[in-house]
Amino acid sequence: MPEPSLDDLAAYVRGRPPRLGAVRLVAVDGPSGAGKTRFADRLAAALGDAPVVHTDDLLSGWDDQFTFWARLEKHVLTPLRNGETATYRRYDWDHHDFAGPQLTVAPLPVVLLEGVSAARREIRPELTLAVFVDAPGELRWERAISRDGDDSLAYRKYLERWRAAEDRHFAVDETAAHADLIVDGAAPSALSIKGWRS
Repeated sequence: MPEPSLDDLAAYVRGRPPRLGAVRLVAVDGPSGAGKTRFADRLAAALGDAPVVHTDDLLSGWDDQFTFWARLEKHVLTPLRNGETATYRRYDWDHHDFAGPQLTVAPLPVVLLEGVSAARREIRPELTLAVFVDAPGELRWERAISRDGDDSLAYRKYLERWRAAEDRHFAVDETAAHADLIVDGAAPSALSIKGWRS
């Protein structure tokens, strides 16, 4: 079977039944710096500018890497599941508080959830599509440093701890093994897909 294009993926998602109430929830998961946000944005565009919820916006700092899920459930998943508009405030990483702008997500036919642990075990039964984006560790490290513009020793220690926790989470959760789609995030522009279960 030939590898699907973004348009193929969009058609596949639209053709699947919704599982989160009336919403087709697409999770884009993978380690930091793999290219999740870029892939999610491209797929959202192919889906007619579907909204993208970024889990980083709901984390209460570095130590909330996986424990944020109750906040996501309360402010995003439960309202969407009930056919209601989700409303939440973005975490302000500079001020260490949820002081960012208020964001809203309508219960549209397709919503994307992007970020580390977005396709975790708890949400799998309600996902229409689970995507796992990966890239070589050195490239992911370079991207994270470049993206956040911080090469300080303190940031590097945070990032090392974050990546070690990611590795443990993905091993226990078996996220990649349960993904419908494995994407090569190292590909510069083309959609490079390592695995696809239709």
